[in-house]
Amino acid sequence: MAKASKVSPQPKTRRMRGFEPAFGLMQRDVRTVSETRGFAVTRLLTHWAEIVGADLAAITKPLKVGYNREGMGATLTLLTRAATAPQVQMQLPILQEKVNAVYGYKAIARITLTQTAPTGFSEGQVEFTVAPTAKVPPPDPVILAQAIHVTQGVQNDKLRSALEEMAKNILSRTKKL
Repeated sequence: MAKASKVSPQPKTRRMRGFEPAFGLMQRDVRTVSETRGFAVTRLLTHWAEIVGADLAAITKPLKVGYNREGMGATLTLLTRAATAPQVQMQLPILQEKVNAVYGYKAIARITLTQTAPTGFSEGQVEFTVAPTAKVPPPDPVILAQAIHVTQGVQNDKLRSALEEMAKNILSRTKKL
């Protein structure tokens, strides 16, 4: 009588021989959890100039975020020119604070620098310029008049201007259903 062979629906993942580091077993889960807490690399790439400021964004570019084996904090790798690397190196603690302030916790434990030539690599140029900010169109005169009318009774000038700005933003946004 022949034995019936069991066919598993999913192939088994190959494991290391011998002892495996404990974090290796949960590395995928830690990465998933860190991404759900808002730590996505795309936020660094798309909002880099807003996070670190225009002066540092002009001389640095985020390349990658690597996760440590221990799972506590990540390593951010920045690209910079060789001539500006000492200046960026001095500002690494400030950069780390700014990036971690965006996430609300110590997401980046370490920052490393990678230097490039001023002309870039042979396949293309490294662009360090900051994208220009979009021009904001002037507010509609009707909305501006409504905002001024709503805030007429406020005596404090700073508070009135802040409330007018908020009223303009609320009145000018489109309603989504």
